[in-house]
Amino acid sequence: MEKNTRKGHNQSKINRNPSELMFAVFCGSFLIIGFFIEKFTALNEWYSLSSYLISYFFGGYFITIEASKKIPKGSFDIDFLMIAAAVGAAYIGSWAEGALLLFLFSLGHALEHYAMNKAKKSIEALNKLSPKTALTKKDGKLTEIAIEDLKINDIIVVKPNSKIAADGVIISGNSSINQAPITGESIPVDKTYIENKDNLPEFKHINKKHIVFTGSINGDGSLEVLVLKLNKDSTVARLIKMVSEVETQKSPTQRITKKFEKWYVPFVILTVFLLCFAYLVIDESFNTSLYRAITVLVAASPCALAISTPSAVLSGIARAAQKGVLIKGGKALEDLGEISTIAFDKTGTLTEGKPKLANVIPVNNFNEIEFVKLVLEVEGLSNHPLAKAISNDITKQYNIELQNKATNVIAVQGKGIEASFNGDKVYIGNVKLMETAGIKVNEDIISKMHNLLQLGQTVMIVAFKHEIIGLISVMDLPRETAANTLKQLKNIGIKHMVMLTGDHQNVGDAIAKQIGLSDAKGNLLPEDKVSEVKKLIHRYKKIAMVGDGVNDAPAMALSTVSIAMGAAGSDVALETADVALMSDKIENLPFLIGLSRQSKRTIKQNIFISLGVVALLVPVTILGLTNIGLAVAFHEGSTIVVVLNALRLLRYKLD
Repeated sequence: MEKNTRKGHNQSKINRNPSELMFAVFCGSFLIIGFFIEKFTALNEWYSLSSYLISYFFGGYFITIEASKKIPKGSFDIDFLMIAAAVGAAYIGSWAEGALLLFLFSLGHALEHYAMNKAKKSIEALNKLSPKTALTKKDGKLTEIAIEDLKINDIIVVKPNSKIAADGVIISGNSSINQAPITGESIPVDKTYIENKDNLPEFKHINKKHIVFTGSINGDGSLEVLVLKLNKDSTVARLIKMVSEVETQKSPTQRITKKFEKWYVPFVILTVFLLCFAYLVIDESFNTSLYRAITVLVAASPCALAISTPSAVLSGIARAAQKGVLIKGGKALEDLGEISTIAFDKTGTLTEGKPKLANVIPVNNFNEIEFVKLVLEVEGLSNHPLAKAISNDITKQYNIELQNKATNVIAVQGKGIEASFNGDKVYIGNVKLMETAGIKVNEDIISKMHNLLQLGQTVMIVAFKHEIIGLISVMDLPRETAANTLKQLKNIGIKHMVMLTGDHQNVGDAIAKQIGLSDAKGNLLPEDKVSEVKKLIHRYKKIAMVGDGVNDAPAMALSTVSIAMGAAGSDVALETADVALMSDKIENLPFLIGLSRQSKRTIKQNIFISLGVVALLVPVTILGLTNIGLAVAFHEGSTIVVVLNALRLLRYKLD
């Protein structure tokens, strides 16, 4: 019940974010109007006073609501103290000072609440992965039903190029499945039906070449899938649960401030109350005692403290935005400053996320140009993602066009492709395809293939006229800036970096070696990535996770700070993440971490300044050694210093 109540309260904050920010702007606007009328015109003072009153209304509206909810529970925090200080300033005629206090504090409140609606969007984006309906097959008839109505052992039909509606096992058909949304694999995976469907092992023990996941995308083949998991238990459903269970934590500075408020606010209230009756102890009038008490209240109001964190956070976020980086709130900004360990997804993060032609190796003195022309003619007629990548890259790199000379192109599931070219057979695929065609693969070819496989490449043999004429390979290439980015991260003090990938361990090791990364872990499903992140957190306490796909969402949600690659990333990773590299430039990471560290230093400096001024002013005003004007001057002076210190972040550059 308590959790639901808190959720409802947070939701009310989410819904009023635009109004709260708008009210803060109105407060500042009427403050400026009132100040201009008072200082630069000869109009009656009622004009400026009216403007200040309107400013008070807008600035104090939401703060008063917050304070009024807590007062009946006996909780007096900075919200209450700010209202009391503003009222006190108005009582002694310092309307401008009171309005300024409310403006700055209400603006900080609005900015603090602004990012709270992001968590809800992450769940909505995850839900969009699954199709709404499934095509079931029963007694030879097809029926479209809602995926919520699917039952275990139902048979669903998956049409070409459509999303798969359930976790299950293929019982009929072959196809190439794009699993990137779920497993993060960079290249579509060939899937085939299971032969013994009547005696199935547990889901996790079924060979992966027979398994399909909800939300993955079918290729050109039509499939029949036996449903093995209910919608609520599917891989996508687990992702949603993992993300939604991660609760947003207060920033370290917020926690410290809350602890400080517990004794500071009651102490100020008690002190001000006692000072109102000082005339009973010392020889002075009630008005004098009241004036001193209000002066202490103004001096002790933590205006500079209240905006010390928001102003630095706002400046840090604004500076990041100039570099194409979106930071969602102060917690991420502060936590990033303490990070020394980063976990990276591979596909689309450290790599381009698209298969590229890596090597063209003719053998037996076959001419290279004739070789690539032959490959283009065959692969250019296939719809397989790898074939498209090969034909596109050959066209670009060799400046040749498809002539449509190949015929009888047939995709051999799980093996490759065969076709006819000038009356002779062409085979492009793996060793099994060659063996099926009766073509011998000698040790030299095997050795060359092994070397390329060790580099993380997908290798295909090309045979023509029943003779092997060469090899072609594709791979997801590292980003050009990845190696230099990792080097910079090391230089600024990031001590531990690890790659987490759904691809084969050999692929992970190969990419890691190319970009200078010492640690790579492959063959990871989303839950495996979560386990690895848990291990890193246990060992290093705070870590950042950089990813771009849906499969990264649970691990990103669990990490201290999650960073999404923007343009290449999924909606889920983007919404789940605390930070998004909107320009999709991984090279912005060193700048981001440096900015976060400087922001954290600035926040500490601001808190020291604000508390230092309060510690000086409160005893001086209690002793009556200063008047309200001087107290306000020092008080607002500290506010200006804090703001100017925060604004320095707008000019931050990585050394």
